[in-house]
Amino acid sequence: MGQTVVFANQKGGVGKTTSTVNIGAYMAATGRRVLLVDFDPQGNLSSSVGVRKQERGVYDVLIGNVSAEDVIVPTPQENMEILPSDLRLSGATVELAGVEGRDHYLKKVLKPLEGRYDYILIDCPPSLGILTINGFAAAQSVIVPLQCEFFALEGFLNMLFQTIKRIQSSLNPLLSVGGIIFTMYDSRTRLAQEVIQQVKKAFKTHPELLFKTVIPRNIRLSEAPSHGLPINMYDPGCVGARSYAALTEEVMKRV
Repeated sequence: MGQTVVFANQKGGVGKTTSTVNIGAYMAATGRRVLLVDFDPQGNLSSSVGVRKQERGVYDVLIGNVSAEDVIVPTPQENMEILPSDLRLSGATVELAGVEGRDHYLKKVLKPLEGRYDYILIDCPPSLGILTINGFAAAQSVIVPLQCEFFALEGFLNMLFQTIKRIQSSLNPLLSVGGIIFTMYDSRTRLAQEVIQQVKKAFKTHPELLFKTVIPRNIRLSEAPSHGLPINMYDPGCVGARSYAALTEEVMKRV
């Protein structure tokens, strides 16, 4: 049985999509079978692996027009496929609002794929709306990328201590916190170091929830999506690539 992991943070621009695609790529590079699920209407995860302007996507699966198998497409990374998304998915937030069982639609979509993949990685939108709730309900663990800035810290703590606990108690008791990733770390700034220290202090009784590998700010990580490639294929020697390679080893030991 494979593991389903959701990457989430209610704040945008924290490295959530970057972490999803690159951890997935390094998992796949070890021979694991990986499925990326783009559950964000912006479709950034899809474009990060060169999938653009697909006729069908995860929205079509949600509304029952096609099966997930009909929509999944390969990525440049061997052993890694993607269930792509597009702007039409934003309509699902309205269409599912009054539907019974609305929080479990993604789980139903992914159920036929159990056993086909070693890891299913879900990238959610930067919000705590119906799409992100569906991601929580479908996963066994949640990984939270946290940008090393004060406002990112505030949003992160709110999401972790309130939303995830509510999901565990009402929708998905099997959901666990896989870990917290420090992203976009700039060693030249005192603030970035202070944020890490604050989080470590907040989790002093559960230090295992913090991944040891810290992802630095790196221009090559920012460039890779425009080429439709994960960092291990775009520039495997850069500091960003080496960091995600080390982080993926940590993730695979936990989930």
